[in-house]
Amino acid sequence: MAQRSAKASPIGEELFRFLEELQQNNDRDWFAENKSRYESEVRQPALELIQQLAVPLRRTAPFLQAIAKKTGGSLMRIYRDTRFGKDKTPYKTNVGISLRHEADRDIHAPGMYLHLATDQCFFAAGCWRPERSTLAAIRAAIDGDPKGWIKTRDHKTFRRYYELTGESLKTSPRDYPKDHPQIEDLRRIDFIGLAPLSRQQLLAPDVIATLSDRMKAARPLMRFLCDAVEVPY
Repeated sequence: MAQRSAKASPIGEELFRFLEELQQNNDRDWFAENKSRYESEVRQPALELIQQLAVPLRRTAPFLQAIAKKTGGSLMRIYRDTRFGKDKTPYKTNVGISLRHEADRDIHAPGMYLHLATDQCFFAAGCWRPERSTLAAIRAAIDGDPKGWIKTRDHKTFRRYYELTGESLKTSPRDYPKDHPQIEDLRRIDFIGLAPLSRQQLLAPDVIATLSDRMKAARPLMRFLCDAVEVPY
């Protein structure tokens, strides 16, 4: 594998090429034969990206963690848990990087996530499927400070990059009337902002600057959610 210049993106076309081939050959024999490629073309570039993200993350969101470790860090496992799902293919066909809040061990704290796949790349911020007490705290914060929530949700810089996404209840959550002014947001069971990224942006030399901009733009949502669950941001 050719050495990249210091100014180049840690991510190369070969990462996406490997993921595309994995989609077509999602079995243990193929992966075993190509394990060295996974290490050099996927895992090591992803770990380098995490390491480079640590500096802007310390400035922008110091309570989130970028941990460049093969296991137990920010890089999510490529091995799928096939015990409960219908899909029994053994490997994920994406790279997931989770920048977790240091309080995540105690509660389901807001965090950030980078997703790399052949069909979709994005940067996300917020809470995906928070557990019951965390979700209740977020809803209570919206109900208690509706102006603050609207200012957060509609913040110009946030909306420039992000769209709130995820699933919602079909009915009103307990303790909130159907005609509540913020009922559409109170129905949410995910509080995630998603910022699409192109493959070209991830391959570009300024990828760290691009991701740093997305971190900064996520501040309004992250601060509101962290305040709601009483963790620092």
